[in-house]
Amino acid sequence: MNAAAGRDGTTPVDVVSQVARLLDTAQQNAIPVGTETPWPQLGLDEAYASQSALIARRHERGEHGVGLKLGFTSEAKMRQMGVDEVIVGQLTDGMQVPDGGTIDLASLIHPRVEPEVAFLIGTDIDLADPDVDLAAAITGVAAGLEIIDSRYDGFRFDLPRVVADNTSAAMFVLGPWHSPDEVDLDDVPVTLRSGDEVIAEGTTAAILGHPLRTLPRLVALGGRLGLRLPAGSVVLAGAATEAVALPPGPVSAEVAGLGTVRAVGVPDRARPLGEDGGR
Repeated sequence: MNAAAGRDGTTPVDVVSQVARLLDTAQQNAIPVGTETPWPQLGLDEAYASQSALIARRHERGEHGVGLKLGFTSEAKMRQMGVDEVIVGQLTDGMQVPDGGTIDLASLIHPRVEPEVAFLIGTDIDLADPDVDLAAAITGVAAGLEIIDSRYDGFRFDLPRVVADNTSAAMFVLGPWHSPDEVDLDDVPVTLRSGDEVIAEGTTAAILGHPLRTLPRLVALGGRLGLRLPAGSVVLAGAATEAVALPPGPVSAEVAGLGTVRAVGVPDRARPLGEDGGR
């Protein structure tokens, strides 16, 4: 990262601190950041540094890391954004909602929901290890729901901004774990429902052709970023359908062979603006 001061006199360290503070405040208060940010020339290196600083603020409030999530695992989305690699975000225990649990919609800005395939990592993994075999470390596979909630007004952002915003991560829900030897993830149907209504359909082939194909991308990117996956970590491999606005009421994702994962969006559990702490 270039250490020279910018035109406004700020250094990259200042920018990283500003970005993390502004995005953290937006998440805490459920008030979006305007499209005119004080850091118009945010680079990708600074964006990942900002993401780390953002997550550090959550850790300071008592949350701890539980895994990683991947974004842009759809080749069509990559082409749309003009990129050729996935992006990575970080998960904390404060983001996890139990299967069948409630989602406080009032604590979110403009949430959307996606059906996911999740992997459970059974051994400590250093992604910078050139000999790492992440696929061999998988001890569980589950259906998942990811709630994304960009902290930018109108869900408008460029690549560095979405990286800095922890890839729009907000909440996630995991269904029951299955042995990886007992499931077939090759082009199996995925259905997203609001109550009994189907709101999106796809297949696991939408995730880079096969969810396991995301793992070498994660190793390459995570190694550059110095990321680790302790035993028990979760990896969200990416969405199998488009993201859909999250309505109040029951929402579920079904992945053939993995079963169904559920949550309930509740609109009347508002927390006071400015309240600190995780969910």
